[in-house]
Amino acid sequence: MTVPDIIMIDGRAYSWRQLCERRRRQLEEWKAKRPQQSALFQLKEDCRPVTERSAAGRYLEPSLLDWKG
Repeated sequence: MTVPDIIMIDGRAYSWRQLCERRRRQLEEWKAKRPQQSALFQLKEDCRPVTERSAAGRYLEPSLLDWKG
């Protein structure tokens, strides 16, 4: 047996390509209707090295300047 080329939904036949196109359009419309929320404060760029931007990164690669002994 071969895999069918169509999908039956509520008695209508759709191809996989048609369903993907409909879903893409549906998501575009949803994103267009979604209101944009402005920032509550001025956003600042994080200029720290990549490993120091998260607690896990700081734990895995501690800085020599942060060592207190």
